[in-house]
Amino acid sequence: MAAPDLNLLVTLDALLAERSVAGAAKRLRLSPSAMSRALARLRETTGDPLLVRAGRGLVPTPRAIALREQVGQLVQQANTVLGPAEKPDFQHLVRTFTVRTREGFVENFGLDLIARLEREAPGVRLRFVQKSDKESAPLRDGSVDLETGVVGGTTGPEVRTQALFQDRFIGVVRLGHALSQGPVTPARYAAGRHIDVSRRDHDKGQVDEALRPLGLERTITVTVGGFSTALALARSSDLIATVPERYTGNLRTGMHGFPLPVPMPEITISLLWHPRLDADPVHRWLRGCVREVCAQQRRASPELE
Repeated sequence: MAAPDLNLLVTLDALLAERSVAGAAKRLRLSPSAMSRALARLRETTGDPLLVRAGRGLVPTPRAIALREQVGQLVQQANTVLGPAEKPDFQHLVRTFTVRTREGFVENFGLDLIARLEREAPGVRLRFVQKSDKESAPLRDGSVDLETGVVGGTTGPEVRTQALFQDRFIGVVRLGHALSQGPVTPARYAAGRHIDVSRRDHDKGQVDEALRPLGLERTITVTVGGFSTALALARSSDLIATVPERYTGNLRTGMHGFPLPVPMPEITISLLWHPRLDADPVHRWLRGCVREVCAQQRRASPELE
């Protein structure tokens, strides 16, 4: 049995509403002859005349009357499915988003973001998970809805990205550390004992590359996997941590930060998401909230001299 032509539902809905071939044709912007042919197909498909002549007009058969409400609902549902998404009712919205970030983002931006969501959509929940790599698989498989970080070579080509803010690496030591007094020269910086932050199996990075032309080399005392660990060690020792300035603002409270004495490129912290969520109005709203929270903190954060 051949599948029915679902376009006939729209035609039948118009005919039953207008009870006129000419009126239905005008409503659907068809010619009267095209509408007459469509009515003939409907009669053949349903096995019922549907509309019959009564004087100068048409009247529905009992089958047509029985179908009227059902057909109208089907057409309305189809229009809803195929039309643009309705504006969400954020005050009654219930939804959970999983956001993958490196440590520092939640501590620095999380409270403002949570407060913003509680005001606008109190039923929305955030689930923050740690970002242990730059692979895009969690975005692809839907286990992560949104991600922050630096776009790299392992970022999937289909992943959507939008810059949040520019950041730079700085040196951080405890208050009273020798580097908290006086100018920090490349030699003074390199001479200290350093904490390297790396998720890979090497302890040389851009800082070491910048020191090499000066004939200087850092002494890496310990390697850790995250910025918060590096700062916790530096806070209670003479070790030197090198971390992103804005990304770790709240983590560095009560510590001394200084610009690196060697040129280092800035990094761009971005939002990342899968294109299947690009047009989702709630996800779009969440991305806007994250952007605005980061922008507000960027304006409020004092920069190091």
